[in-house]
Amino acid sequence: MNKALFLFLPLLFALLLNVRSSNAVAQSGAQLYQTHCAACHGQTGAGNSGPPLAVPRLVRATDEASLFNLIKAGIAGTEMPSSRLEDAQLKVLVAYVRELGQRPIERVAGDAVRGAQLYARKGNCAACHIVNGRSSAYGPDLSDIGLRRGAKHLLTSLIDPAADVPKSYTQYRPGTAVADNFLLVRVVTKAGQRLSGVRVNEDTFTIHLREPSGRVHSFFKSELRALHKDWGKTSMPSYRGTMNESELNDLVAYLLTLRGER
Repeated sequence: MNKALFLFLPLLFALLLNVRSSNAVAQSGAQLYQTHCAACHGQTGAGNSGPPLAVPRLVRATDEASLFNLIKAGIAGTEMPSSRLEDAQLKVLVAYVRELGQRPIERVAGDAVRGAQLYARKGNCAACHIVNGRSSAYGPDLSDIGLRRGAKHLLTSLIDPAADVPKSYTQYRPGTAVADNFLLVRVVTKAGQRLSGVRVNEDTFTIHLREPSGRVHSFFKSELRALHKDWGKTSMPSYRGTMNESELNDLVAYLLTLRGER
């Protein structure tokens, strides 16, 4: 008995050390996540202005190596910046993010089926938004909005649409696709033509805008008498007064199902 106990104690000690080490790594990963990731991806990984991470499979990072590289390098053309963390810290953070995917997926209060009906009818969302190549492209493409935004952020966008629209160039998000830096513009050509719409693209010499009808116009800036940029404004209406809380939750639930599948 004593001999068996003597042999067992080192194994028990090693097991306890391993558990303590795993807990320390998890705690460190949680701290790194809260400091560097939670503001965009939500405190529990449910998503906010960034996509949810508490999902079984990350579209852009299907394994530890790809997730490590993604966090380190960032994603060009998006709001995801590169990281200045050391490789050892990145490995701990990767392990924690992977662990988030094993937790139960965030449940929302709404019903996605009812939400789809609200999207098509009462909300009239298809008048401005495209989903999987269908409907208008005046507003942002929502085909994969369920991968890019969390429930909290989507609800805010429905009741306060201008909340995430850059208020000035100082809030313009460098390294992000122009289309994601939403901006209403008004132009007056030297010939006297007046047009307004959503900026599609812009560089030093040209600007492209899309009218609500869907028609796209391209101008050399040298052709314009005036170019007005309406920072902080959006043509999207607030649904605060037109939908009740239950309907808003239903619409959010539907939007979360839009994950790029055709």
